Amino acid sequence: MKTHFRLGLFIFLTPVLLWLLLLIVVPHLELLMMSLQGKDDMGKAVWTFANYRHFFVEKIYWYTFVRTALYAITVTVLTFCVTFPVAFYITKVVSPKFSGFLTILLLMPFWVSELVRVYGWMILLRESGVINHLLVSSGLMDSPVEMLYNDISMLMGLVYTSMLFMVVPLISALEGMDDSLIEAAHDLGASPLTIFFRIIIPYAAPGITSGSIVVFMLALGNYLTPKLMGGKNSLWFTEQIYNEFIASFNWNQGAAFGFLLLALSSVIIWFGLKLSRQELGRALS
Repeated sequence: MKTHFRLGLFIFLTPVLLWLLLLIVVPHLELLMMSLQGKDDMGKAVWTFANYRHFFVEKIYWYTFVRTALYAITVTVLTFCVTFPVAFYITKVVSPKFSGFLTILLLMPFWVSELVRVYGWMILLRESGVINHLLVSSGLMDSPVEMLYNDISMLMGLVYTSMLFMVVPLISALEGMDDSLIEAAHDLGASPLTIFFRIIIPYAAPGITSGSIVVFMLALGNYLTPKLMGGKNSLWFTEQIYNEFIASFNWNQGAAFGFLLLALSSVIIWFGLKLSRQELGRALS
């Protein structure tokens, strides 16, 4: 019996381990070695930390990362503010027989590619787009206004593309909460704000934490949305990495920037977990 169990476990785990090893561990190790390589004055390959020092010496790289991190945090907060009422309505307000249908409606836009969804927003917001056409034809505006290629439209696009990864953990967390807790607090005279901050938020904290981690990492590492909706002045750190790899063909510098992005984002997540007094294992379980 134990032999069959071990054999079955080996069969199921082998594809997962091979996927992790060949597609994640090995490429990252290769990139790590590449980030520590450079050339001396004679053009000979040497081991060096110069690629990492370049990040701290050039202010534009450090400024771009700080800007990207702050905007990613903003996207995380805005995504939570948008999705929490939706998740609460689906799980606690609407009839259970309609909650599944509403969840499917919520997820349907995410069945198409992110590129298609971003271009949909561009069609709505551009000067010749739907919104400008309605505003001009209704007489509310004399001429079209460029709503794209600014930080506000970029943030809106990032929030929209990240909503799924916040709302699903919130729905999962709120579904397990007993409604009698809210009813008992209300009967005892607790205000809606007290119920929200003392009962609902603590209970949904693991879902909030896991959703926030995923949304933050996706926003921080997003390239498509800032590039298309933010325009050439978006100053997103992933674009700096792309430019090093593709435009400059400097793979050593690009690999170093990639590992710095991973390390610094991990520090930010660790600080956020400490600040919220949450554990990573409990949040992701």
